[in-house]
Amino acid sequence: MGRKPRYPEASPAAEPVRVAWTNKAVSDVARLHEFLAPVNSAAAARVVRSLTTAARRLLDQPRIGEKLEQYEPREVRRILVGSYEMRYEVQSPSIFILRVWHTREDR
Repeated sequence: MGRKPRYPEASPAAEPVRVAWTNKAVSDVARLHEFLAPVNSAAAARVVRSLTTAARRLLDQPRIGEKLEQYEPREVRRILVGSYEMRYEVQSPSIFILRVWHTREDR
């Protein structure tokens, strides 16, 4: 019959979101691991695991981090992962991990 459906049809599936690490962010994580590993290799592995897990969680809630207004018009945000700060940029459909460091570092 000529009736309109009660609910509109779903729009085509959006392109899946992905997380990409910049070279600087990868270097940051490697540096943090190299600093911790000689003292406590298990702690170094836990830190790397927690940082990568936090990055994957951004897939579900990409805007959960605090927006850093000084970078506008770019959408740069930050989250704290334990004692580490992770800065990332939302460029839909991607999330770019920009930098990672310990909060006690002079940044």
